[in-house]
Formats: sequence, structure tokens, C-alpha cells
Amino acid sequence: MHTLCGIDEAGRGPIAGDLVVAGSIFYPDTNIIGLNDSKKISEKKRYKLFDEILENTINYIVVIKPDELDKFGISKCMTKALEEIKIKLSADSYLFDGNTTFGVSGLDTMVKADGKVAQVSAASILAKVTHDRNIIRDAELYPEYGFEKHKGYGTALHVEMIKEHGYCPIHRRSFKLKALNDKK
Repeated sequence: MHTLCGIDEAGRGPIAGDLVVAGSIFYPDTNIIGLNDSKKISEKKRYKLFDEILENTINYIVVIKPDELDKFGISKCMTKALEEIKIKLSADSYLFDGNTTFGVSGLDTMVKADGKVAQVSAASILAKVTHDRNIIRDAELYPEYGFEKHKGYGTALHVEMIKEHGYCPIHRRSFKLKALNDKK
């Protein structure tokens, strides 16, 4: 039986919070109803599917903190996470959502795989729910930024909060926004 490890990430684009990369291998005869690209299903459904995925897959989740992203850059962090998943999850093949392998050998890619391949959809949901739970936790530590609303993305509200309060420890200082050229 051919085993496929689906891999996806969440949090590559935000200016705050963790980058999360997840891998997922289904147990034989696994059939999880409702899988799709995590961005195309409701938060409530994602959270329900998250628990079902944990119970019905062999999975591994890598969490990369903002200071690590600032120190090494997103590409090196993605490479490290993908290699770590390949070490931790033994499969016949590995499929990553997107169009680049970040230099990792033995990794196939497919654009929009998170909406086409169940194992990648499962990884997408694991990554997104982990990312969102972490940033909601961080919102309690730094309530003035409204992280629970924008999940760390560079929205107008988020930029205004940075202008007003400066950066906090979960901001990615290496991510440059034109609206913040004077802030460090």
C-alpha cells in the first residue's frame, strides 16, 4: 500500500505570530468527511475536523516562532520544517501544497493541493488551527493588537495598533511594510 504524506503550512504571510507546517498520513481506510482547503471551511468546522484528523492520521506539526523567522528567514525556516516532517513521518511520497520544495529533495508539489488531495487538506487544517489557536493565545498576552481579529496579518487595524503601541515580542521585525518604515 502506497503511503502519502500531505504537507501544508499556515502563517507564512502574517507580520506576527508563528509559522506552522504540518504533515499528515492517513491510517488505512481513513475517510474524513468535509476535508478541504482550511481557508474554504468555517472556523467551527475546522476545529471539529482538527480533532477528527488527529484521531485518524499519523501527523507531525512544526511550530516556528517569530524570532526564529527573523533570525533565519522564511525560506530557511520552511526548508527546516519540511525536512523535519520528512524525518518524523515515514511515507512513500510527500506532497506539499504550492509550487516550491524550498530545496528539499524527495518532495512533490501541487498548486492548490490543499483543496484537491485529502492528506494535504488534513495537513492544511492541522496547520491553520494550530496557528490560529497560538495567535489567539498570544492575543490574551497582547490585547491591544487585536490578534484574535486579524490573526497577525498586516491589516489596516493591525498597522494602526503597531503605530500606536510599537512592536511586541510576537511581531516579525524582518517583515517590512511600507506603512511602517519608521517603526522598529
